[in-house]
Amino acid sequence: MRGFLITLALLFTATLAQAAGFRFIEVSAEADGPALRGAMWSPCSKTPDEIDLGNTTVPGVKDCPIDGEKLPLVVISHGRGGSFTGHHDIAETLADAGFVTAAINHSGDTASDMSRSSDLSVFIERPTDIKRLIDFMIDASPAASRIDPSRIGFFGFSRGGYTGLVLVGGNPDWAVAADLCEQSSSHICDQIRGKEYPTQPLTHDPRIKAAVIVDPLALLFTADSLQAIKVPIQLWASELGGDGVTPHMVAAVDSGLPVEHQYHVVPKAGHFAFLAPCPPPLAKARPELCTDAPGFDRGAFHHQFDADVLAFFRAQFGDR
Repeated sequence: MRGFLITLALLFTATLAQAAGFRFIEVSAEADGPALRGAMWSPCSKTPDEIDLGNTTVPGVKDCPIDGEKLPLVVISHGRGGSFTGHHDIAETLADAGFVTAAINHSGDTASDMSRSSDLSVFIERPTDIKRLIDFMIDASPAASRIDPSRIGFFGFSRGGYTGLVLVGGNPDWAVAADLCEQSSSHICDQIRGKEYPTQPLTHDPRIKAAVIVDPLALLFTADSLQAIKVPIQLWASELGGDGVTPHMVAAVDSGLPVEHQYHVVPKAGHFAFLAPCPPPLAKARPELCTDAPGFDRGAFHHQFDADVLAFFRAQFGDR
């Protein structure tokens, strides 16, 4: 009963929230990688409006002055071929509750640029992208002076979940994918069969103190390769899976994590149910991302999902 009341209170708080401030950001190109484009959300005391982002419209106030000091930061990593808007509801919920949130497009593995989506190199570059985003947010972003660098969290979906597992200490074992590649002609599997494994070091970031890992593409991890993870984790799985992610794969992460953690399996949910509910133009253009199993209400689920993610980060970083 107490848990229900807490969730109800969080939902009520989100309903009463004034607005999330919104602004576009760009992390400059450097030796570690190309320019990264995305957005940040922040607490805002102005009346919300609607912001047109092309295939979706989000509530908020563009370039709103940031309300608050020493705010926790949560960075967001999208899945294969996704974009910084894919989890805007999570970003808005957290910003309304006193967090700064930021998301970028992963170069070469995003909706507008899939040029390296089928290459193992993206599995090295993705964690580096997020480290660069954190550097930018705490050193050079418009919110830099308002962020508490000791309170940094991570949210990642699908390949973004893989990204988070690496950032908090996971070390993929490239060879374990060999059996899974026996029947595949993909370029990544060609690389794995040829043992063309990445030689660059993986990026871990000890500044991340808590992580929400959502339906992760985790075929490259074994229990041994997860043993260095020490931060609190909230792990989510879809019952039906999809896009290369299976329920068994996520269950293996659950059993392999060496730390106490939350584990949620969402009944009747497919992999893409974790994306924000689709507006009609997006649903028409990308039905494979927006169509759910019969009996599954994505909008209703996201009210609970957003509240549970907020509750997890509040428990780690404190209330506003």
